[in-house]
Amino acid sequence: MNRKCVHIANKIVGDSFPCFIIAEIGINHNGSVDLAKKMIDIAITTGCDAVKFQKRTIDIVYTKDELAKERKSVFGNTNGDLKRGLEFGEKEYTEIDSYCKEKGILWFASCWDEQSVDFMEKFNIPCYKIASASLTDDNLLKYTKSKGKPILLSTGMSTMEEIRHAVNILGEDNLIIYHCTSTYPSNAEETNLRVIQTLKKEFSCPIGYSGHERGVTPSVLAVALGANSVERHITVDRTNWGSDQAASLEMAGLYHMVRDIRQVPSLLGDGKKIVYPREIPIIEKLRRVK
Repeated sequence: MNRKCVHIANKIVGDSFPCFIIAEIGINHNGSVDLAKKMIDIAITTGCDAVKFQKRTIDIVYTKDELAKERKSVFGNTNGDLKRGLEFGEKEYTEIDSYCKEKGILWFASCWDEQSVDFMEKFNIPCYKIASASLTDDNLLKYTKSKGKPILLSTGMSTMEEIRHAVNILGEDNLIIYHCTSTYPSNAEETNLRVIQTLKKEFSCPIGYSGHERGVTPSVLAVALGANSVERHITVDRTNWGSDQAASLEMAGLYHMVRDIRQVPSLLGDGKKIVYPREIPIIEKLRRVK
């Protein structure tokens, strides 16, 4: 199969190119730009290629009944108070945009509604992410595609039939499909990394992995199985308040994941069995003379 590559700003995602690593900040900033900046710094320090946020128009994504549900948090007593408290607006994203440009790291967002796509267009982000929850939202897929930018599609809680339908709408040009399991955190028996190979056999676009597991081993194995990109939630402290914190990596974990992923091509090698120069002294030392 002649596999396509996807250009995201100055990065190329595809076979034979370095793994494109995304640190998802998501809503782990807990409504604080300062906390978001700390996570951006963590992503830069550990060698990630991009950071990702989430953008919702609260009154469109959630029903009035859902927003009115009782839910105590630092933002108030209803679910609506919580959702609005976690949502960055133009002021916050302008600051984030400037900070990422100053630091030299790409940033973008998963948009959960068409109005949020329009909002993000103000910042000329290099690509869009479609969250697993939005994979079956045909109108959002079509609207996001209309912007003409690369699209990253997560496939958690989706059947192969639903994935095929979404890909039919989006097309395989400028698309990266991410194997994903939408449990937070995911158990080993839910991870099913061989789906990466299944997706690579069926589709000609790059295939990635969006992980929610504990630790880093599945993310590294995903690259060994052919994933061209890896996305992981990050945090400054996994014990922080928030629904995504437990499935996130702190700085040490992110560092080890990025380091190990970068080593995968060298570890796999080219498959040709040879005697390495550094083995020759060992031969002379240990093998019996014939």
